[in-house]
Amino acid sequence: MTAATHSPLFPQVPDSADAVLDGLDPEQREVATCLHGPVCVLAGAGTGKTRAITHRIAYGVRAGILQPSSVLAVTFTNRAAGEMRGRLRQLGAHGVQARTFHSAALRQLQYFWPKAIGGAMPRLVDRKVQLVADAAAACRIRLDRGELRDVTAEIEWSKVTQTVPADYALAAVKAGRETPRDPAEIAQLYSVYEDLKRDRSVIDFEDVLLLTVAILQDRRDVAEQVRAQYQHFVVDEYQDVSPLQQRLLELWLGERDNLCVVGDASQTIYSFTGATSDHLLDFRTRHPGATVVKLVRDYRSTPQVVHLANGLLAQARGRAADHRLELVSQRAPGPEPVYTEYPDEPTEAEGAARRIQDLIASGVPASGIAVLFRTNSQSETYEQALADVGVPYQLRGAERFFDRPEVRKAGVALRGAARFGGNDSLLDDAVDLPSQVRAVLSGEGWTPQPPAGSGAVRERWESLAALVHLAQDFAAARPGATLGDLVAELDDRANAQHAPTVQGVTLASLHSAKGLEWDAVFLVGVAEGMIPITYARTDEQIEEERRLLYVGVTRAREQLYVSWSLSRSPAGRPSRRPSRFLDGLRPGSAGAAGRAALGASGGIERGFTAAAKAVGTPVPRRTRRTPARCRVCGRALTDGGELKLMRCEDCPSDMDEGLYERLREWRAEQAGRSGQPAFCVFTDKTLMAIAESVPDDERELARIPGVGMRKLRRYGADVLAICAGQEPGAEEGGN
Repeated sequence: MTAATHSPLFPQVPDSADAVLDGLDPEQREVATCLHGPVCVLAGAGTGKTRAITHRIAYGVRAGILQPSSVLAVTFTNRAAGEMRGRLRQLGAHGVQARTFHSAALRQLQYFWPKAIGGAMPRLVDRKVQLVADAAAACRIRLDRGELRDVTAEIEWSKVTQTVPADYALAAVKAGRETPRDPAEIAQLYSVYEDLKRDRSVIDFEDVLLLTVAILQDRRDVAEQVRAQYQHFVVDEYQDVSPLQQRLLELWLGERDNLCVVGDASQTIYSFTGATSDHLLDFRTRHPGATVVKLVRDYRSTPQVVHLANGLLAQARGRAADHRLELVSQRAPGPEPVYTEYPDEPTEAEGAARRIQDLIASGVPASGIAVLFRTNSQSETYEQALADVGVPYQLRGAERFFDRPEVRKAGVALRGAARFGGNDSLLDDAVDLPSQVRAVLSGEGWTPQPPAGSGAVRERWESLAALVHLAQDFAAARPGATLGDLVAELDDRANAQHAPTVQGVTLASLHSAKGLEWDAVFLVGVAEGMIPITYARTDEQIEEERRLLYVGVTRAREQLYVSWSLSRSPAGRPSRRPSRFLDGLRPGSAGAAGRAALGASGGIERGFTAAAKAVGTPVPRRTRRTPARCRVCGRALTDGGELKLMRCEDCPSDMDEGLYERLREWRAEQAGRSGQPAFCVFTDKTLMAIAESVPDDERELARIPGVGMRKLRRYGADVLAICAGQEPGAEEGGN
């Protein structure tokens, strides 16, 4: 298993800024050198997007254009962030922050909480599922393990789409979600879950984003401090941004436009979590002066694999399909994809295991092979089939390499040998770094030959063998390196989660395989009811399933095996058929002719920014409304708080103080019920604006900044009642 667009393990650090650009193709070079103004990179699978954006950051830093501490690179997984930090280090760009959205937001929340909120920050909950289970028990609702996981996912979706419990049922129907329980029950569980968090003084992962957004919206001084720190933003996998993450990005950015986003709408496969490619596809609309660079040169896959991938998208429908990229393979021809039909699932697994055996015997390393399936429940059959033929495997998504007990123990042993090796008889006959490592790890269970079979003993040996191989590569790249140097390298890799390659066939779901690649890929279970999955019913859901298969196909570098079975178990009724997505693509199949080639070719659409600045032409910015003006003195307003009040801070106020206090008391009660800070109901400035304008009806209330349609539906009746001098209704609050 390797990261996409794999680079050598220990490349030499470029000796200059210009050297950073060596080896980039014209489009990648444009990404790397276009450092001002908004940039949108549409990058197809295998086209070197990570290479382009890391070289962009490194070039800017090495050329002195970007200050390392002012750059924030954001991605979606700790693995991807760790890989990006490792690549930047190899390019000589030290000090750049590369984090996930949650990690970056958590650091800011921890730092600003005492100033913005006061007191100690609530503890981040360790196991959200357990809290949902406690909420179910409180509601006297029985959930099995699968339902517990699915309800937790529904709560997460609600929060990243900024849906409160009271609105969940309607929002779920509108989004076409297949809910695991009655929507009213989920809304109840969601509400009680929030109450439990408040009672236990804990917050969850989504709260980290919600609270950071709330603080940046409400506290101008905090927002300005963050914006003073970060001047340049790079966002990877932009097609996976949720509405909440997009809002956070906008608050980080402010009115500036030094933003580079990278994504591929054809790889949008996380809509069920709230992700949407709309932000990527609408980027040019929001930033009229943006430069758009399209990467379509595929360096990963052979023309045969790329042809199948393009064929899949040629039959697609919908907005993402209209913006698809037509990949062009840069590799020599390889074998055609192999399509195989089996009578049942066990036979399909046995057939894949035998082929994998043959590949390994022909010289393909086990780590260069993957078996990809639609659901995790399919894994067990393939684990058993590989174990039966003695092929080692690893499960993608299992314990991280540097967290494994044997790896931690090996690290302690190597560190001790580096410090006191002169007194260690094990090292007496070790003449170089690799032999020293082999000697030390022999005491931890490593042997020159692997143990027979598979299982825990083999997995431990594979971990130690990966360290031995890493030492050999390290010594070859850096002659004269010591054991202490290797220990330092391991520490750096552990911090970056840059694990060495473990010898074993990878078993993974299609979702967890995104961003990875292998020499040979087995796509198994490619049958109707599995892909597209049975519960995918709407056109949007079907198209996402097609994109998921596209992601699977584009993981293969050279060899691709596609299979399906006619029944689930031996002697079962052969009622299955191959996936409709293969119609017209696999040999002998009739199917959709596919659309005319709408795929975008590679190239560069330079925005106004670079060219216009050179000749002094005004540069278009993001679309803005006519400036709001103070209703007292007429001055243009820019501050968020002043915009809510529609007056300058120091202009006279005609606020009804008594009404303001009644609104604050009501807000405190609502916040207590919802389990969120008071400003999440309405901020102080919004309450002041209400108390100044004293709206008579919903139309007037809706005009007040800070009162959106969601809050108008939720709280409008109460607020208008208070403004009229009446008691608010008894409707329950919640968030």
